[in-house]
Amino acid sequence: MTVRRVLILAPAVLIIFLLQSYFWVPTYEEQTRGNPGRLNEYIAASIGDASILNPILSADSASGDINSMVFEGLIDRDEELRFRGRLATSWEIYEDAYFYINEEARIPGVGRAGVQQVETLLQRAKAGESPVSPELRTSLGNIREISIVPPREFLVTKSEKAKDEEAAEVKIRVSSPARIRLVLNRVDQDLFDNLSYILGKKYFDSFDAQGCLTVDDEKWQEKLPAYADEILPVTEHNPIVVFHLRPDVKFHDGHVFDANDVKFTCEAIINPKNLSPRIATYEPVKRVEVVDPLTVRIVYKRLYSPALETWGMGIIPEHLLNDEALKKEAIRLGKDPEKFSMRQSSFSRNPIGCGPFVFRQWKSDRHIILDRFDDYWEGPPNYRLYIYRIIPDVLTQEMEFYAGTIDHYGVPPHQVRRLKDDPKYQSFSGLSLGYTYIGYNMRREPFNDPRVRRALGMAINVDKIIKYVLHDQGERITGPFVKQTDYYNHGIPPVPYDPEGALKLLDKAGWEPNKEGWLEKDGKRFQFTLITNSGNPLREALLAIAQDAWKKIGIDVRTDRVEWAVFIEERVDKADFDALILGWLMGLEPDLYEVWHSSQTDPYQLNFVGFKNREADDLIIKVRQEYDHDRQVAYCRRLHEIIAREQPYTFLYVGKWTAVLDMRIVIQETDSLGNVVYKKITPTKTGNFTFYFNKWRKLPELPSFAAEG
Repeated sequence: MTVRRVLILAPAVLIIFLLQSYFWVPTYEEQTRGNPGRLNEYIAASIGDASILNPILSADSASGDINSMVFEGLIDRDEELRFRGRLATSWEIYEDAYFYINEEARIPGVGRAGVQQVETLLQRAKAGESPVSPELRTSLGNIREISIVPPREFLVTKSEKAKDEEAAEVKIRVSSPARIRLVLNRVDQDLFDNLSYILGKKYFDSFDAQGCLTVDDEKWQEKLPAYADEILPVTEHNPIVVFHLRPDVKFHDGHVFDANDVKFTCEAIINPKNLSPRIATYEPVKRVEVVDPLTVRIVYKRLYSPALETWGMGIIPEHLLNDEALKKEAIRLGKDPEKFSMRQSSFSRNPIGCGPFVFRQWKSDRHIILDRFDDYWEGPPNYRLYIYRIIPDVLTQEMEFYAGTIDHYGVPPHQVRRLKDDPKYQSFSGLSLGYTYIGYNMRREPFNDPRVRRALGMAINVDKIIKYVLHDQGERITGPFVKQTDYYNHGIPPVPYDPEGALKLLDKAGWEPNKEGWLEKDGKRFQFTLITNSGNPLREALLAIAQDAWKKIGIDVRTDRVEWAVFIEERVDKADFDALILGWLMGLEPDLYEVWHSSQTDPYQLNFVGFKNREADDLIIKVRQEYDHDRQVAYCRRLHEIIAREQPYTFLYVGKWTAVLDMRIVIQETDSLGNVVYKKITPTKTGNFTFYFNKWRKLPELPSFAAEG
């Protein structure tokens, strides 16, 4: 699941400022009269600046907006949400599966068997020479090839600490028995369960991996059981994705894109030196093999159902960011090459990709300018210029949209009804794929107590927030999955608004009111700071509402607003906060590993609240290794229950979004006769109305279909 921290626009309240400011902004007509090229410019607005223009390092929405224009992935999804090729033209998914020969096991009707007998048994079963269950018949029919991997001996080095001694390396000799290799037409997660019907129920469980390991020093002997399954797993699933790449694709500097760039992108993400927030998404990759310049094979260590989805990641250029290039840059900048990483590279402020737009300029907190890429493989965009303006004040954005100095406006909730029906604009709306929440730093007291976290949620009237702040443009949410998918557990009720119940929970947790009415425990007042990013009136309203609600039950809450880049880089990424208001923009896949697994709590990782739960960890792993939709849904709904029970977040709402464009913005295409035709902009199933952005064009006058209604 792809996740992104998002900035959400909010209602405007100071209309007088809008009226006063309106007079100094040129109208769209005035702009085009003095600058005909304005028709070829698309100007977007954001309340926050980008932070890092490298798709493998960024995790905020502003950076993501720019990265999606500059970089390109191997695939994406079409209007019907099916995968389609981008830098890849096609792909195949299959599996290599392995299991060790267990000569001590007794096979039903055969007895103990060596590698040749096991291979023959499988070949005959596949040929239909012995009765099998329907499930096994399906697995056998999926096998493309059966072969033998001969036994071998090798050394494995581990770093260990024996009793009362310093850490030392231990060399483990491994006598690996023969293996059976099965090449499957498609991934079969039930393969080994089904093979146990003919090999015996205990064939795999009774394999003695430890007996294949030896060490010279007896003091290390007791450590061998911990290594046995890791070094010699009795069964192994290796899903494989082979991508066939598009020829003659160029990066913006003219360098030709090829399979080495795909391999480099994956390895750069996994490299811990780069501190990529996506390392957990690509950790299941065992190796990336460059078959030829236009073919790349990705082999996975284990079952990993979101594998294909992950290759929507923008591909970065190997020739500009490899070790040699970074070393030269470090020396040029007078920095230590050994400590210099991709995060310090100037590339992140001067990116080069192979997407539809070329980076030109970034003036912090002012604008980012992109030029269209005339050599873009799909044909250059219609717009010559893409300008991303940083306008922190939503009222100013509104005023500039009306005047035509920006081309897109995310409508605040209170304006939806009015602008939706305005004939000058085309309107798009839907339920967001993300949610807004209050997150608690569970490393700090008292947020390490689930009773406290639940009580904090019970003190806030979320229904009133939706009604009066969002103007009913939102819905309650209870957990971390996209509400429109099967994975979301609709059976979990929202945390009720119950201040009295909250006080009872806090009393059980040891918090009692003092003479002044403030809650105390062990003589210490319940006091903390709630933060969010500045320039977001909606989140600032939530800040005030939460502060007031908590003060009413005796909690001394301070608030702070922090500029977006500082908020992310200094507070969120470093987990330097008590509680915060933030939002997630989610992908369609239900993989929660990056945000919720206990291994993802270090700096620059996305589980910055420090949530840790053993059952949740197990379910997260099961979800990403499960290929059966119904079982995956069951795991997700149980995971939803656990997170809702533990309340690491107070889940607030999923917003309904509405965006408006000038009616003169259309899709421009050329028909089979070479005539230019204009079409209305239509959204995808997820509400993505920018799907055909590269074909957009703004006309000087309303198109005929708009004038006709």
